[in-house]
Amino acid sequence: MDRRGFNRRVLLGGTAVATSLSFAPGAASAAGPAKTAPAGGEVKRIKLYAERLDGGRMGYGLEKGKASIPGPLIELNEGDTLHVEFENTMDVPVSLHVHGLDYEISSDGTKQSKSDVEPGGTRTYTWRTHAPGRRKDGTWRAGSAGYWHYHDHVVGTEHGTGGIRNGLYGPVIVRRKGDVLPDATHTVVFNDMTINNRPAHTGPDFEATVGDRVEFVVITHGEFYHTFHLHGHRWADNRTGMLTGPDDPSQVIDNKICGPADSFGFQVIAGEGVGAGAWMYHCHVQSHSDMGMVGLFLVKKPDGTIPGHDPHEHHHGADSGEGHEHGH
Repeated sequence: MDRRGFNRRVLLGGTAVATSLSFAPGAASAAGPAKTAPAGGEVKRIKLYAERLDGGRMGYGLEKGKASIPGPLIELNEGDTLHVEFENTMDVPVSLHVHGLDYEISSDGTKQSKSDVEPGGTRTYTWRTHAPGRRKDGTWRAGSAGYWHYHDHVVGTEHGTGGIRNGLYGPVIVRRKGDVLPDATHTVVFNDMTINNRPAHTGPDFEATVGDRVEFVVITHGEFYHTFHLHGHRWADNRTGMLTGPDDPSQVIDNKICGPADSFGFQVIAGEGVGAGAWMYHCHVQSHSDMGMVGLFLVKKPDGTIPGHDPHEHHHGADSGEGHEHGH
């Protein structure tokens, strides 16, 4: 699914919020001119729910009955403010805590700050972002742009260990004006020994067509360090995952370590230089991949075929926009 799939998007407060895709303006494929992020400064509002799912799992969703693991992608531009009206439909207190953004203590999402939400309760969390600039003392302040995430901080323990373990987490992307926008965004969360809380060897598959600009957001939760490796594709180890020009000194990599609560992201052109195929992604800690922390990046030819790929050999199936997490 790409950004043309508006049937899977929800428009709230003038902002297109997607369970599977980011909600900035769409991007052209690599064959055409790249679309870029606009300047920020908007005030946006969404409604978010915490819900129980089957098997003891928990998730966040934009509609009642539509919670997913990971929760929906939230995307902003530097300078935007987001008001999240958060409703707890569960029978235990829950919260919403974000990394990388600006918020007052009342939006911290912890028991300690009394900013959690009791069963059946509602609370508005306010997240702000800012562009880079110089402080009054002359030092430089970094902007909010980056690949971040949100999660519960109260279920199970005062640090939300039970909530995170059961699926209460999701991705946040903050763009800087001029950042290149992808055709589709996918989220991979290494949570203990699972990918997106799925059983071993059922990690989500992600589909694209050769030439699509595809973005991955990678997050780790739980007790272990993991390494994310994507076969056949590589990216720059910097904020955006893309080189700014021929003299950009950023190292180009295809494998990156990601510890608990770390997050990063990058974009690739699907099949660039390598063509269509069922390209593996996995944790490169050998015992972790052997135990099932693996999935496929299914890059199709324009006619929809994937050379050498027999989908019946795989039991986890391809995600086209909904279901496994925030869908990708």
